[in-house]
Amino acid sequence: MKRPTIPDLAAAAGVSVATVNRVISEADSVRQATRERVLQAAEEIGFYGIRTIENSVKSSRGSYRIGVLLHQGNRTFYRNLGDALRRAAEQSPDGKVDLKLEFLDDLSPETIATRLIALGTNCDSVALVAAEHPMISDAIDSVLASGTPVTGLIAPLSARGNVCFVGLDNWKVGRTAAWAFDRMVREPGKIGILVGNHRYRNQELNESGFRSYMREHNSAFTLLEPRATYESSNVAREITEEMLAEHPDLCGLFISGGGITGALAALRAHQRRNDFVAVGYELFDATRAALIDGTLNFVISHPMETFAREAVATMVRAKKAGTEVGALNVTLGFEIYTPENV
Repeated sequence: MKRPTIPDLAAAAGVSVATVNRVISEADSVRQATRERVLQAAEEIGFYGIRTIENSVKSSRGSYRIGVLLHQGNRTFYRNLGDALRRAAEQSPDGKVDLKLEFLDDLSPETIATRLIALGTNCDSVALVAAEHPMISDAIDSVLASGTPVTGLIAPLSARGNVCFVGLDNWKVGRTAAWAFDRMVREPGKIGILVGNHRYRNQELNESGFRSYMREHNSAFTLLEPRATYESSNVAREITEEMLAEHPDLCGLFISGGGITGALAALRAHQRRNDFVAVGYELFDATRAALIDGTLNFVISHPMETFAREAVATMVRAKKAGTEVGALNVTLGFEIYTPENV
């Protein structure tokens, strides 16, 4: 077949040859809608110079500086998320995206609020992972008042202004975890629940969905009160050891928050019931290994690359829309892993 030429592309896009040439040369005189139409036509006919046209369209879409605050960089999940966000920013179809990424070792509300305000003064749009707290809510409102949109990642956040959100349907996450216990534990007993912090709204919703399923389908299980690990593996290990010692009939552990590596260490070090089930959150090296060796039975995880792309896209869309427009919310489907599909 004959390779499509510039006149063929012009005809497919319904524009002149001169217009196609101006798109290819990235001339400023071409309207954005026309550039997009030429790009679409180039994709449809298989035009050989499509990369040049893509660059022209991308450069004309504008540039954005976005800022993201994540938890400790020594935690594998957040390092992986940071890497995925960098890739998503580099590959963004919405224009040039300059990502400013910060990892916070100190997760106190004061520190998060201070860094959020500082980031908001230098960025077009900001996002963060944080627990719900009045100081953080006030900081969000301060940033919104300056015209910079704010997006909550993983955990929903509230303020007087409109706060966007990108994450999972955590009520469904909790019900899915409960379903796993219901189907895998042969003799119902007590189930321990670990959360990172009671102020993380995603983890509270996880627990709510978990209890909702058990009330509806199997009230024979006894759900212990959730224990906070404060995102610490050492604390998670201590709590898990206490649970195993205090509750001989413990039949399972739902690790809904941070510190999962400590909980896994405690489970490996103690003898458990043969039908003991452990459900964890997020797939990374430690949880993958735990699935393989049988310490974990089930992992619910964010789709990392999709999550990063949607986070970057939402931050850009929020900037384009402005802070007076309603909050943008993106709910993602979650991934499920067992020892058989890692």
